[in-house]
Amino acid sequence: MIEVWGRRSSSNVQKVVWALDELGLPFDRQVVGGGFGGNREPGFLEMNPNGLVPVLKDGDITMFESNAIVRYLAARYGEGTLRPKDAKALAMAEQWMEWQQLNAVPPISAMFWHQVRLPRAQRNDKVIADSEANLAKMLPIADKALSSSPWFAGDSFSFGDIVLGVLYWRYFNLAEKRLDTPHIQRWFEALQQRPAYRKWVMVEFGRSPEEWTAHEKALG
Repeated sequence: MIEVWGRRSSSNVQKVVWALDELGLPFDRQVVGGGFGGNREPGFLEMNPNGLVPVLKDGDITMFESNAIVRYLAARYGEGTLRPKDAKALAMAEQWMEWQQLNAVPPISAMFWHQVRLPRAQRNDKVIADSEANLAKMLPIADKALSSSPWFAGDSFSFGDIVLGVLYWRYFNLAEKRLDTPHIQRWFEALQQRPAYRKWVMVEFGRSPEEWTAHEKALG
């Protein structure tokens, strides 16, 4: 049985459990991290000395880093489905996974921290504005890519869509005024038709640290 350590409210954990569900793989999840703690215990630090979630154990393989875990799962269990067989499609899935990490994670994470996680007295409106300005440059790039194909890797859903799909749900809920990106919107609507996306990613979150803690506890 595959084991996962991490709380459901973590976007990085959501990538992993969404991938597992798409692949039809049963798994057991230990609730760790955030308000649940446990990620600084010696046993956890042996698996991930960074003290972060998620961690995955599959037989004799123990891994951290969410994108690497998703790629591993796709390579081992999703060849031809979550991991494209076609060289060009695989290259595109890999490309958009890297693009997400470099270009979408920093501004969306900053928005999340300054709109949800930090106490109101510590929030910085300029950080939020700068993040929105960065996304105004970045998201049209992704939108243009989707103008010629339904998914980021081409004709089929792939792990490239997973990492971007998790982030876009947060952007969709955080942005005061969303950018006009019709191709992303079409892609986002298609994601919402996937049961695993609805189950693991489309969860509401509060707008205060107290609401966020309650949200984490409710999800587990």
